[in-house]
Amino acid sequence: MRAPLSELPVTFEQVSLRAGAVDVVRDLGLGLAPGAPTVLLGPNGSGKSTLLRLAMGLVAPTSGRVSWGGREAPGERLAMVFQRPVMLRRSAAANVAYALPARDPARVQELLAKVGLASLADRPARKLSGGEQQRLALARALARDPEVLFLDEPTASLDPAATKAVEDIVRAVAASGVKIVMATHDIGQARRLAGDVIFLARGRLVERADTARFFHAPATSEAGAFLRGDLVI
Repeated sequence: MRAPLSELPVTFEQVSLRAGAVDVVRDLGLGLAPGAPTVLLGPNGSGKSTLLRLAMGLVAPTSGRVSWGGREAPGERLAMVFQRPVMLRRSAAANVAYALPARDPARVQELLAKVGLASLADRPARKLSGGEQQRLALARALARDPEVLFLDEPTASLDPAATKAVEDIVRAVAASGVKIVMATHDIGQARRLAGDVIFLARGRLVERADTARFFHAPATSEAGAFLRGDLVI
C-alpha cells in the first residue's frame, strides 16, 4: 500500500491576503516543517489567525502561493481547532463520531480518553464547560488523524486549570509526531510549548527563531518591545 502523501512542508511563497484596502498578510515567506510545535506570536491584528487559515487552505491568498508537501492543494491530514469551537447538538461521543470517516465506537472512546472526557461521553456537548468543550474540539480534530494540527488561541478564554489541561494534550499530541502550529497571545504559554516562534506584526513576518533565542535575545526591536509589554502597532 502506498504511504499517504505528506502535507509537510507547508510553504508560503510571497503570500499576501488583502481585505478591501487592508493587507491582512503581506509578502509572507516561510515554511512549516515537521518537528516541535511552532507558535505564532504578535499583537492583535498581526495576521496570526489569517496565517493559520491560509495554511489550512480555508482561504486563498490574493497573491503568492501556498503549497502542501509541494502540492498546490491541501490534503486530508490537516485539522484546525478554533478559539470558540462550534459544538453540535449531540453528545460528546456523537460529536467525535461525526468527525470519523466510519462508525467506530472504540475509536470514539479512545479519543475521548485521550482528552480526559471518557466519563462524559453521553453528556450533551453544549452543556460541557468551556475547557471541556475545547478538549472535545481537540478530540474531534484528532479524529481526522492529522499530520498537522492548527490551533487558533485555543485557551484564550479558559481559566488556569483548563488551560493546563489543554496544554498537556497539546504536548502529548506533539510528542506523538503531529506537527502543531499554534497562535497565542500568551507569552508564558509560548515559552512552555514552542520549539520555535514566529513573530508577526502588521501582517508581516518580523522574526523567526528557536524559543530560547527568541525569548532571551530577540533580534528585532519590535519583538523586544512586545516581550517587554510595550505597545506594538
